[in-house]
Amino acid sequence: MIVKARPAGILGTGHCVPDQVWTNKDLEKMMDTSDEWIRSRTGIGARHVAPYGVNTSDLAVGAAREALTMAGIAPEEIDLIIVCTLTPNRSTPSTACLVQAELHAVNAAAFDLEAACSGFAYGSTIASQFIENGYYDTILVIGAEVLSRVINWKDRSTCVLFGDGAGAAVIGRVPEGYGILSSAMGADGTGGDFLTVPTGGIETPITDAMREDGSAYAVMNGQEVYKFAVKAMPHAAELALQRAELKKEDIDVLVPHQANIRIIESAAKRLHVPMDKVYVNIERYANTSGASIPIALDEANRKGMMKRGDIVCLDGFGAGLTWASIIMKWY
Repeated sequence: MIVKARPAGILGTGHCVPDQVWTNKDLEKMMDTSDEWIRSRTGIGARHVAPYGVNTSDLAVGAAREALTMAGIAPEEIDLIIVCTLTPNRSTPSTACLVQAELHAVNAAAFDLEAACSGFAYGSTIASQFIENGYYDTILVIGAEVLSRVINWKDRSTCVLFGDGAGAAVIGRVPEGYGILSSAMGADGTGGDFLTVPTGGIETPITDAMREDGSAYAVMNGQEVYKFAVKAMPHAAELALQRAELKKEDIDVLVPHQANIRIIESAAKRLHVPMDKVYVNIERYANTSGASIPIALDEANRKGMMKRGDIVCLDGFGAGLTWASIIMKWY
């Protein structure tokens, strides 16, 4: 087992989702789809949708406050805020700066990180490095998305898959032998067009015509993303386990990215983790991208699924294409 001089681990978790819920039955009234069709292919039954006026920073702040309360940490004790999102409020300032202002975290540096659904694992890995090398002591990592604003609600192949929400974790110093033991991150930019929002950046600014014809919104090659995901998730976890000098059988709790129940079941099978040790909430939230893993982690934490000393694996993949996994000994 790896021993670190200044080990970093999770001190508190939280999440926040909009009050508005759209079920599959609601979508049946909007397009040619059905509850059975969506559930059988994805495992999704509902999703939370932010009304206009509720933005990514609002959900991020809500999740952050829950995590800080659990950790017993005051906002002024935060050294750094990392917001992992592909749906920032604006191109600048960063959503993290908006969160810092709202929380009155006056001593915190702040920046956004964009690795799509892998973002929280990327951000937590970066946070752990700052703590392990002595640069910072307390870091707030948030995954937050309002995907409903970049989805074409006339495209049933994509819009049924996604939801809005935020999850957060306070990462700080923990006793020797606990906390984040290892991580694995990767990317394959050649697959970037398999899941993309092709407009909105400086390359292709959005026009009214694009909104009208649907080209302003997310597009996905579902078959290619699925093929990538069923390989990338277990690969990332296996590499992180190897770096932590652990085996698949050592995993006590698996918290995967909630994209598709079939992908989750495939990853669990390859990792030899029975489904009763896998936390799944896709039925209620759909795919919330960067918020997916931290929302699931917070729910699993509050339900007492993780016990002190358990080996917990966070495992995800996302647009980019990206993948990431973290192995931690729960504190």
